[in-house]
Amino acid sequence: MKRFPLFILSVLALSTDLALSAAKAPNFVLIYVDDLGWAETSVEMIKGRKDTCSDFFQTPNMERLAKGGMVLSACYSPSALCAPSRNSLLHGMTPSRLRYTVLSAVEAKKKYMGKITIPQALKKANPEYVTAHFGKWHNESIKPTAAGYDVTDGPNGNGPGDFADDGKTHLLDDDPKRIFSITDKSIRFIKDQAAANKPFYLQLSHYAMHIWHDSLKETREKYRSLPVGRKYLKQDDKSREEMSISQYNHGWIINYAAMLDDMDRSFGTLLDAIDELGIADNTYVILTSDNGGGFRGNAPLKAGKGSLYEGGIRMPSFVCGPGIKPGSYCDVPVVQWDFLQTFYDLAGGTAPLPSELDGGSLRDVFENGNKGKVKRNTEALVFHFPWHTGVAESAIRVGNYKLRKDLDTLEIELFDLSEDIGEKYDLSGQMPELVQTLDQQRVA
Repeated sequence: MKRFPLFILSVLALSTDLALSAAKAPNFVLIYVDDLGWAETSVEMIKGRKDTCSDFFQTPNMERLAKGGMVLSACYSPSALCAPSRNSLLHGMTPSRLRYTVLSAVEAKKKYMGKITIPQALKKANPEYVTAHFGKWHNESIKPTAAGYDVTDGPNGNGPGDFADDGKTHLLDDDPKRIFSITDKSIRFIKDQAAANKPFYLQLSHYAMHIWHDSLKETREKYRSLPVGRKYLKQDDKSREEMSISQYNHGWIINYAAMLDDMDRSFGTLLDAIDELGIADNTYVILTSDNGGGFRGNAPLKAGKGSLYEGGIRMPSFVCGPGIKPGSYCDVPVVQWDFLQTFYDLAGGTAPLPSELDGGSLRDVFENGNKGKVKRNTEALVFHFPWHTGVAESAIRVGNYKLRKDLDTLEIELFDLSEDIGEKYDLSGQMPELVQTLDQQRVA
């Protein structure tokens, strides 16, 4: 019988362990949409409430994802703007802790405050992970390669979503907002990792639905033949009245609907690829958005992009994957700075992560829905938004209650979101002790 030296046996054992680890480690696909409002998909965000979805926009593949997994009815973006949200998601920390709360990253550039990124955390859990980012980066604090991405087409801002690489020539008509080409890149990456038997993390960050809006001609023709559906709200403030789609800019809404349809169809091709490769049972797929819809209504939520009312920070969010009950709904408040801790936990990470992280793992929520709990380093959901095009404000959500403070007038509002998702009824005068407690936690 041939005998091998002990060190060779050790190497063989290590190689076998790594192979088994890679085979068992789950894959992660994060679809990050730009400026998609909470009720703009054809998926009911609250089961049984028709006003929490669109009866004009059609997103059958988001419906497919929701039916195969869970609707996260109360998933928040880190900010009401794209860049702070993207940086916060990447690092598992709030925008204020990262000193990146508005579009300008002046403070973030002075001193990089990040401690670890999603790619770095996954590689810490299992060095076999291969990571990729395609599409809109729009994060000035760090470049994709420095963040640990192995494959990337960035860093990119909004421009590449409208123009070719020269920055001047408009994109070809068959690839509006690069919807199809970045999806093709993503599918090729997934196929490469499946062939190599490597676990992977993919973030596909769409340029859609950000302005300027663009879509395929044939998709626009489809929507021109459809009835306009329920009244479409143009709700930026309480003074705006409801107007039907046909009463204002029907052509604009057709183009927007077509762009959403094109993006949803491309998402379907990605889901098909995962199914065809036989890796769906070991792959988590999450679709969410970076901030609320702008330039259009987010009813029944109040306000939109650039605001800390629910319409600006509550995101349409769906997840499917191992252990997630198909067709389920969950209204436990979660936030995108939880994603880093979640992926690390699901990937098998056990070593402590930096204490500065604000998020917590959503594993219990994914597996147990509304019975699940999230244990965060920072328990409350706190949002600080110094300025943009509106007022300086901050907000805090603890349990069902949300406090919002105007930082210029110091006016405070208190809402019970379990009863008043539209934030119509201010309870601050009725609950002064709770107001004081939450206001102190807001700045703690």
